[in-house]
Formats: sequence, structure tokens, C-alpha cells
Amino acid sequence: MNAKWVGDDIEPEDVVKDDDGGEERAEDKIAKMREELSACRKEKQEYMDGWQRAKADYVNLLKRIETDAKASEFRGKVRAVETLLPAFDALERAKEHGEIPAGFLAIAKQLESAFATLGLEELGKVGETFDPAFHEALGQDVADSLETDDTITVVLEKGWRVGDSVIRPAKVRVAHFS
Repeated sequence: MNAKWVGDDIEPEDVVKDDDGGEERAEDKIAKMREELSACRKEKQEYMDGWQRAKADYVNLLKRIETDAKASEFRGKVRAVETLLPAFDALERAKEHGEIPAGFLAIAKQLESAFATLGLEELGKVGETFDPAFHEALGQDVADSLETDDTITVVLEKGWRVGDSVIRPAKVRVAHFS
């Protein structure tokens, strides 16, 4: 008889017959071994499925951690900017009126470069088309032509955004053509 390994398909004809009914015992052993093999395969598949679920959960956790870290960084930027904006606005107003000493001009430039480093963008310029997503209309002015209709005529307070998120909309007056 040739040697057979567990997992090989053993057929009853491959078993050597002996005189005392050994064929039946061999068939029983083969059936039992096939059942054990089937149970082992089923158990192996359960372990494989569990391992794959655990691996997918781990990958999803890593992605969630990365997303949360980016969101936390962004929230930190926004809080820092919101805290510094009133001081920056005061410096800007003083600069417009020419009442700012030379030392404060340097501070204003440092704040401007810090805001640029954080990715802060100014919103609201005279002549821009009014966009309610970025601007808050606080009044209307008469437009001379249809081309200037719905454009910003005066910026009362600058708006700011980081990326796609508006931190503060610009407060503006808008031209309206009748």
C-alpha cells in the first residue's frame, strides 16, 4: 500500500483487505478522518475570517486616528486665529488711520506672516461679486450699471477663511442696480 497523507483523498479501494473485517474498520477510520479534516478546514476558515476582520478593523482605526489628528490640528488653527483676529483688526484699523507707531507696524507684519503660515486667506474686496457663503451684507448702495450689480462696494470688516472653512465672513455693503 502506498503511504497517504492527511488531507489526501483516500478511497476505500486503496485499503488492503484483511480476513477479520478490517475493511470496515478502515472505512470507518477514513470516514472519521474525513470528518476531522472537514472540521479542521471549517475551523481554519473561521480563524482566517476572524483574522481578516481584525486586520480590517485595525486599518480602519489607523485611518480614523489620522483623520482625527488632522481635524484636531485644524480646530487648533481656527481657535488660534479666532483669538488673534480682534488684535489684528485693531492694528489694521489703526494702520488705516495712520495712528500706528513704527514698532507696532512690525508686529502687524509678524501677525500677517503668521496668518499666511497658518493658511489664512482674506475675504471681501471692493469690486468682488457678492457671495453669501463668504460675505455678510450689511447694507446696499445704488449701482450705476448692470455690470456692477451685486458687487461689493465697501468692506466694513474683513472676512477670513482657512482652506474651505470660513472663520468669519466679510461684512460688506453691496451694489444693487434698479
